[in-house]
Amino acid sequence: MNDHSHHKNLPLIGWREYLSLPELGVEKIKAKIDTGARTSALHAYHIHPYQERDPEGICGTGRTLIKFQVHPIQRETHTTVSCIAPLLEYRKVTSSGGHATVRPVIITSVQLGDYNWDIELTLTNRDVMGFRMLLGREAIRKRFLVDAGNSFLNKIKKK
Repeated sequence: MNDHSHHKNLPLIGWREYLSLPELGVEKIKAKIDTGARTSALHAYHIHPYQERDPEGICGTGRTLIKFQVHPIQRETHTTVSCIAPLLEYRKVTSSGGHATVRPVIITSVQLGDYNWDIELTLTNRDVMGFRMLLGREAIRKRFLVDAGNSFLNKIKKK
């Protein structure tokens, strides 16, 4: 028999939550909590990797950065956030429909209610999807329990 008593101390989150990505300048974005997706995904466009230069611009630092833009508000394209983050890697991701794509992956902090932690985030065009962000199971594993019957159980923290 499995003992799941250690899960009782985990905070609850709903099947969708508002969160922020402070390092990217995204103050509020509605995310679907997707336990079926291993990695988290962010709707991004104009995705351009480039080599970081030293402060004098003389030579490269060897670090690859990635520039991209985000529309953080669902069904609205006027609000745009321009982002820059270090590129972790490119990763093959298979969608729920079985379609495989290679996506850039970054590590960034996420703020959900009182909780702040780092997650791996793939960048992809999610324009046709209902949510601009998916928070996958690796991001929430051993941190939260998902209440699939509720939404927005955590409030955005004001600065």
